[in-house]
Amino acid sequence: GLSAGRVQSPALRMIVEREEEIERFEKREYWTIEADLESAGVQFVARLVRLEGEKVEQFSITDEATAMRARDRLLGLSSGGGGVPARVAPETPAGDPRVAGKLCVHSVEKKQRRRNPAAPFITSTLQQEAARKLGFTANRTMRVAQQLYEGIDTGDGAVGLITYMRTDSTNLAADAVAEIREYIASRFGAGDVPRQPRVFRTRAKNAQEAHEAIRPTSVVRTPESLARVLAGDQAKLYELVWKRTVACQMRHATIDTVAVEFTCGAEPRPDSPVPDDLLRATGSTVAVPGFLAVYEEGTDDKAAEKDKDKDRRLPPLEKGVALALQSRSLRPEQHFTEPPPRYTEASLIRALEDYGIGRPSTYAAIVSTLQQREYVELERKRFQPTDVGRLVNAFVTEHFADYVDYDFTARLEDDLDAVSRGEREWVPLLEQFWKPFHRKVSEKEASVTRRDASQARELGTDPKSGQPVSVRIGRYGPYAQIGVASDEAKPKFASLRPEQRVGTITLEEALELFKLPRKLGATEEGEPVSVSIGRFGPYVKYGSKYASLGPGDDPHTVGLPRALEIVAEKKRADAEREIKVFEGGAIRILKGRYGPYITDGKKNARVPKDREPSEIALDEAKRLIEAAPAPRARRRRTS
Repeated sequence: GLSAGRVQSPALRMIVEREEEIERFEKREYWTIEADLESAGVQFVARLVRLEGEKVEQFSITDEATAMRARDRLLGLSSGGGGVPARVAPETPAGDPRVAGKLCVHSVEKKQRRRNPAAPFITSTLQQEAARKLGFTANRTMRVAQQLYEGIDTGDGAVGLITYMRTDSTNLAADAVAEIREYIASRFGAGDVPRQPRVFRTRAKNAQEAHEAIRPTSVVRTPESLARVLAGDQAKLYELVWKRTVACQMRHATIDTVAVEFTCGAEPRPDSPVPDDLLRATGSTVAVPGFLAVYEEGTDDKAAEKDKDKDRRLPPLEKGVALALQSRSLRPEQHFTEPPPRYTEASLIRALEDYGIGRPSTYAAIVSTLQQREYVELERKRFQPTDVGRLVNAFVTEHFADYVDYDFTARLEDDLDAVSRGEREWVPLLEQFWKPFHRKVSEKEASVTRRDASQARELGTDPKSGQPVSVRIGRYGPYAQIGVASDEAKPKFASLRPEQRVGTITLEEALELFKLPRKLGATEEGEPVSVSIGRFGPYVKYGSKYASLGPGDDPHTVGLPRALEIVAEKKRADAEREIKVFEGGAIRILKGRYGPYITDGKKNARVPKDREPSEIALDEAKRLIEAAPAPRARRRRTS
């Protein structure tokens, strides 16, 4: 009964596959050697890049012993003589006992690079950037953008502040570009206006460029001038759009980069080969800010990690200058590789866009649908698949692999675009899709068993009973099971705890769930009270009756006072359902979901529409139960 859509299925598949990749990941140890240095009042770090004539790669040093030997070698070289005498930096303390030696500047490489502004917003990039910079969900972004597009009362009536927010196009209208360039010249100076207007190429696959990029309807309406008429979210999103639009037509930024290499001890002689041991420090400074004076695009995990060392500022250094090295400043650092990060809303939308899956109007719906159906959970702003999501993905990828293929969805988007352009007829296209799909569904309906659909995971054997232990998804969530339905002995069931997952739970953890019931005491009437976990979740048993625990109740820790509260609530609820009771409760007239009915616990009979339930006598109740049809035999589950 679970469903996944044509576009939601590949998105769910991405999230599940990333989670499986994380679970398979085996961390690896590696070490780096870093030196804390200082010159001209600027502190910075140099990292070992060459050791004993070999380039230092990520896994060149993989244990502490090797790292300490490398450190000792470098300290020994830094305190020794030989080579060309170095010019000592003026701040180097003479005779300081903490100074173990020196590092000498071997080379200084300076470069300049240009950095161009990002394109104006399209729907996907607006959602990504609003998630990174503002913490907005895709739905929240589109809701606020809709308000800005429809119009805000600025004092002279409602004015639309941004262009249409569902677009794949990075194009800007010529009159808008002219206005932006004129504004930049007046606000920042003519030097920040490039000679020619910037034109951006649409990056999105299968782009539909019926609209412009997302921009302010007039760049003259600055965020400051609208501060009094915009609500909090509106002001934040408008400022984001305004800055991105202005920046996209500004001059490039000029970045000065520098890489300094150090040798240990004195500088090698000019005729010597490349030093066997080198440390390197890198940094960058903004020489000409250009568009960076207005806006800088946010980055995702990998890009941020890659760029973090480039923004470090280095002091002025020249070849031959030596810096003091304290023994404690040359430090081995232990690291472990990390698994790929889970998707955020921004990175998921980016991945869908890269594959050509979805449209500007669907990205927010894709994300919200996966959450509403409880296929994924958002934990610390990152998507994690639920057990139900894993089940759905496993089922559709096994039985309908062609239809959740990333390329299939993108190709179908191409075909639908061709229909919208009048290049293809829609009826043959749908026939081409529907006939094989319908045939596949019919085949699966005939061949897929309930066992296949439940995606049971076998864990092993219960040492006490010798019965198989498995975990699976049921109507009420994930549960563990000892035994199979086809056996004479009835299987035992226990719900998984909230933090447990079908894909990762072990046999020992599953068996621990069955170490119940816990006897808690008795009710005032003397009924024994215990707590346990069943197929339908945790429950309290009092006498021969049952009451479900609440969402916040842990069956492993709940005490008698809370259990008695639950029992009292259940008794009240039962009493409210009872209209009339006969023979000490053997026959009752109850309020039901579809109206009042009579029951003896085995058969149910409806109360005739022309009869008042409370006026029915015992004899009439017995006659109605006797005339009622026998309950249909329940279809036996196959396991």
